[in-house]
Amino acid sequence: MQQYELARFRTFTRRAAVLGAVKLALLSVVGAQLYNLQIVQRHKYRTKADENRINIRLLPPPRGRIFDQAGRLIAQNKQNYRLVLVPEQSGDIQLLLHTLAKIVPLGQSELTRILNEIERRRSFIPITVREHLSWVQVAQIEIDSPDLPGVSIEVGQVRQYPFGATFAHVIGYVGSASTEEIASDPLLQLPGFRIGKNGVEKMHDLELRGRAGNVQVEVNAYGRVIRELDRDEGEPGNDVTLTVDADLQEHAATRLGAESASAAVLDVATGACIAIVSTPSFDPNSFIQGLTQRQWGELVNNRHAPLINKAISGQYPPGSVFKPVVAVAALEAGVVDSSHRVRCLGHIQLGDRTFHCWRRGGHGSLSMISAIAQSCDVYFYDLALKVGVERIAEMARRLGLGQASGFDLPGEQHGLVPTPDWKRAMYDDAWQKGDSLNTAVGQGYLLTTPLQLAVMTARLVNGGWAVTPHLTRSVGDELSQDTLTRVAPKSIDLSHETLAIITRGMGRVVNHVSGTAYSARIEEARFAMGGKTGTSQVRSFTDIERQSGVVKNKDRPWIERDHALFVGYAPISAPRYAVAVIVEHGGSGSTTAAPIAHDILLEAQRLDSISRLSSPLNIRSSDIRKV
Repeated sequence: MQQYELARFRTFTRRAAVLGAVKLALLSVVGAQLYNLQIVQRHKYRTKADENRINIRLLPPPRGRIFDQAGRLIAQNKQNYRLVLVPEQSGDIQLLLHTLAKIVPLGQSELTRILNEIERRRSFIPITVREHLSWVQVAQIEIDSPDLPGVSIEVGQVRQYPFGATFAHVIGYVGSASTEEIASDPLLQLPGFRIGKNGVEKMHDLELRGRAGNVQVEVNAYGRVIRELDRDEGEPGNDVTLTVDADLQEHAATRLGAESASAAVLDVATGACIAIVSTPSFDPNSFIQGLTQRQWGELVNNRHAPLINKAISGQYPPGSVFKPVVAVAALEAGVVDSSHRVRCLGHIQLGDRTFHCWRRGGHGSLSMISAIAQSCDVYFYDLALKVGVERIAEMARRLGLGQASGFDLPGEQHGLVPTPDWKRAMYDDAWQKGDSLNTAVGQGYLLTTPLQLAVMTARLVNGGWAVTPHLTRSVGDELSQDTLTRVAPKSIDLSHETLAIITRGMGRVVNHVSGTAYSARIEEARFAMGGKTGTSQVRSFTDIERQSGVVKNKDRPWIERDHALFVGYAPISAPRYAVAVIVEHGGSGSTTAAPIAHDILLEAQRLDSISRLSSPLNIRSSDIRKV
């Protein structure tokens, strides 16, 4: 019995020793691991603990403002309360969104958008749930905050356009970055961060953005902010000042009204754009708040194209406003002089084709000045045959046609100045004399934009200086480099005698009883304008139409009516402003476009006379010639 008890004791002792050894080994491993974690790797895990305790959140910088030339705000920021959530801190996203939907309306499309953003972005990036919260909604969210993990209210800024549709095509608008844009710059993922999508907002987007800031905050285990540790406010975007005048811009927009039309006004000495309008327009503020599908469809499907800036993107045959270009080309080439006369019988014969003058009974014998004033087609047919289309095309380009001007808005079109080489390359066909006659009266293949026509007019009346149009006066505190480089334009080498003949003719267009725009003259002598009318044919009348009595523009459907054009300048005594007006399918330039130009030029001068308008550097044409 004693031996049995002794054996049991020895067995128990061995087991205890083994178990003790195992426990000691385990304790040694645990101790070693604790030593490794707490002593050896303490810096690493302290950093990780801090990372869990401290969050760094980027702060979108305030976007720079945009001013007109007199310092009036045309794009600004206003306070906006935004509901955001951080996915990695929010737990059950579906449950959270269900709870939030009881406080703020969240439709199915919004829920889908939120879930897509959560899927696409990193989990620590805040997601915007809803913008433009009311005070009641803000208060309710703060009250319910213990039940809303990862949810917070941010006080941000949202873009606002005080002038609405008046400046829509100039300013453009801002919007959220696309997936491709976000991939190149994670900063663009921030809630409320918007980038320029069109207009000045797009052209100067980087200058307007500024530098993002950041805030370091301490959070608890639930992700709730305990305190702010550090803050870097970043730098606000640069302000941009434009050359446009808000008063004249509003006046021009009002004058164009509901027409499908556009107008551009330039300072003839510097090329500064004082007003540029396209109608109909749209309210850019609606893009900030978000368009419904119906609203977007109405804009896109509107046949008057409200989303298009017709002043720089619309391309039209210039019609008779092109005739001064033909006259300049002929005079400068020396194929005719100022005494050259042509007898207009109402048409000319070219082979088996008859080319008519707009006055079927003819104008009789005309000088060049009278031909410009009365817009005689036959006179310019004659000039085109004498000078040739190549020299006409070369002069058109010198005057700013057929090429992008470099204007500081996106979407500018080049227009088209056709040549024999162009026609052969495009159509594999030879140039015909009939093509030259069509070009001489601004028809055929010729295409121009309203802005180009304003540039052409400015160069004709400022003494032959190659001003180029620009919209930006300054960025931040610095005068725009564009403005600095454009103050002293180069001469396009036109003789004073040639320009004097052209301006005399354009003066008589408006101020002589025989002129095509005499009814649109400005009565007050100090504000008197000169100009040139144009009617751009959309399509000619068919024999069937003539036989059925459809012989007037108004008898056709709107889309088939002629375009109405007018280019003008004022005052005649010392030109300061050039304008181009195009009314799509408006019919006669004399009766539709010229009266609009009359009102715009008169208002520009009236504003000028009370010191409301000023050239960006107060430099006049006479000053430029001394450079």
